[in-house]
Amino acid sequence: MTSDSVISLLIVDDHPVVRDGLRGMFESAAGDFAVLGEASNGVEAVELAARLDPDVVLMDLRMPGGNGVDAIRELTRRGARSRVLVLTTYDTDSDTLPAIEAGATGYLLKDAPREELFTAVRAAAAGRTVLSPAVASRLVTAVRTPAAPADEPLSAREREVLALVAKGTSNKEIARVLFISEATVKTHLTHVYGKLGVKDRAAAVAVAYDRKILG
Repeated sequence: MTSDSVISLLIVDDHPVVRDGLRGMFESAAGDFAVLGEASNGVEAVELAARLDPDVVLMDLRMPGGNGVDAIRELTRRGARSRVLVLTTYDTDSDTLPAIEAGATGYLLKDAPREELFTAVRAAAAGRTVLSPAVASRLVTAVRTPAAPADEPLSAREREVLALVAKGTSNKEIARVLFISEATVKTHLTHVYGKLGVKDRAAAVAVAYDRKILG
């Protein structure tokens, strides 16, 4: 990051008005964010990310001259430090699944409230998965496995842990909030994964929204 508190950003969108709006929004956020640059397509995004090394790349998906999924895939292939947070108007399976599989850290829709976007960027910068509820529900069919248990109920503590995971909270912070050890958090997550029939945090959140365990 540019400092201990400022998160650096690269904004990628083919619409200049959208880029201007996002830049203005982040630059007015009391110095919490620094916009290092803008790109109008995926090819430019990869080049600028390599040169500017932002903490977070805000990536649109459908852009002429180079789409977002290809850019995410290339950044992942290069081992880029930057986290990619998709910010788009599209939430179809053909958009969400390839973006997550390509290596996106999170996926939000452009109608997300200002504070939700800020929170998502902070979480992404810390490497935590961020999914809007609408997007999470669309991932369910891709993350469920045939051997998944038949709705085995979560314990109260497991629900607490999962709710914090859904907010993008790290294991260390969950441990602090719940007054338990980080090892215990990992144990609870292992149980949650087993009961929901998933393998990671993003999948657990997606299934939990679908089953109405969360919100």
